[in-house]
Amino acid sequence: MQLRPTLKFVKLGYVFCLLLALAIAVYLAVDKSHPDYAMWLFVAPGILLLFVMIRHIQRRLVSLTVLGDRLRYESGLFSKTTRTIELVKVQDVRVDQTLGQRMVNIGDLSLETAGGSSRIEIDSVDRPQEAADHILELARAQRAKPDAGGI
Repeated sequence: MQLRPTLKFVKLGYVFCLLLALAIAVYLAVDKSHPDYAMWLFVAPGILLLFVMIRHIQRRLVSLTVLGDRLRYESGLFSKTTRTIELVKVQDVRVDQTLGQRMVNIGDLSLETAGGSSRIEIDSVDRPQEAADHILELARAQRAKPDAGGI
C-alpha cells in the first residue's frame, strides 16, 4: 500500500488553465478588432500553469509506503528524507478534514509513534479514513503476533 497526496486539485488546475487559454483564443479569434498587445493575455494562463506544475511536483515528492511490518515515509527531490517506522510503534492515526475536503473525500493524515514527538503528516490524502483504519489494523496485527525469537 502506498499513500501520496491527492492530485485532484492539481488536475482541476490544469483543466482551468486549459479552459482559460481556450477562452482567450476564442475571444481573439472572434474579436478581430483587438489590439496587437492582446496576445499578452496568454501570459495569465501560462503563469497559472507554472504554479500548478510546481504544486504537482511538490505533491509527487511525498509518499508513505507500508512494507510488511514497517512504514516508510519519503520526501524530497534532490535531497531525500526517509523515515522507517515499525508498525508496532504506531500509536495513533489521526484524520483531519475541512468541509471542502470532506466533499471530495480527501483529508490530512497524521501518524503518532511511540517514543516522543515522532509525528508524520501527509496532507490531502484520498480516502483518508480508509487509509487510517488500514494502518491501525496492520499495527494491531503486528502487536498481536507472538515473538518469533522467544521461547
